[in-house]
Amino acid sequence: MRKRDGADNGEDGGITVLYEDNHLLVVLKPQNVPTQADSSGDEDLLTRLKDYLVKKYNKQGNAYLGLVHRLDRPTGGVMVFAKTSKAAARLCEQIRSDDGEFEKTYAAVVVGRPNRTGRVEHYLVKDAQANTVTVAPSSLEGAKKAVSEIEILDERDGLSLVRVKLITGRTHQARVQLKALGCPIVGDGRYGGDKLVKSPHLALWAYKLSFPHPTSGDKMKFLAAPPQEFPWTEFDTESLTDIVRPQDGGHYFK
Repeated sequence: MRKRDGADNGEDGGITVLYEDNHLLVVLKPQNVPTQADSSGDEDLLTRLKDYLVKKYNKQGNAYLGLVHRLDRPTGGVMVFAKTSKAAARLCEQIRSDDGEFEKTYAAVVVGRPNRTGRVEHYLVKDAQANTVTVAPSSLEGAKKAVSEIEILDERDGLSLVRVKLITGRTHQARVQLKALGCPIVGDGRYGGDKLVKSPHLALWAYKLSFPHPTSGDKMKFLAAPPQEFPWTEFDTESLTDIVRPQDGGHYFK
């Protein structure tokens, strides 16, 4: 584990904290943990982090923590939470903006290879009852545009390591778009279909997050390598963080 710029990196009560200040809390979301409370009743990350703040700062009652973006339950990686309502509002504004300052980048191991790379666009429709998303015509009621940038980093033994930068943030976006490109994610029991390759976890990892600090404007950049398990171990995933490791003092975790 390494730290830069005075970041208080560490594990506290099972929570891996990459960075914390008066405005932000940046952590690693574990895989198969819901981001917020849902119908499953399972312990969620937001509640766990609020408990962490209450204990760390001896707060009376609940601690404020703003949820500004989400990761699907089976997806792990870097997430930022806001410790003040002002920071939450500014981060949400960044996410809604078209200027691309709030960047979410994922790594995925897929079956085969994408039949297209670069900027890809689809229209997606969500079935809330089934909690599934499908590609649909743009004219279909409820269809929402999904845009990603996809790059193949390596290929071996019928699998590909790809980088996915989300331009929009639709439900299950990376999973559904990669399936539509002919290469479902390894371990994706929901969208893998007859191409399903089993693995301990869904091979989708939010490895890079960057954005301007909501109060200082400083460029914040956080990197976290995927877990050392199949199928990640089939590839040189260290290169993900080495290639983009900040030279101006970002934060990264391995």
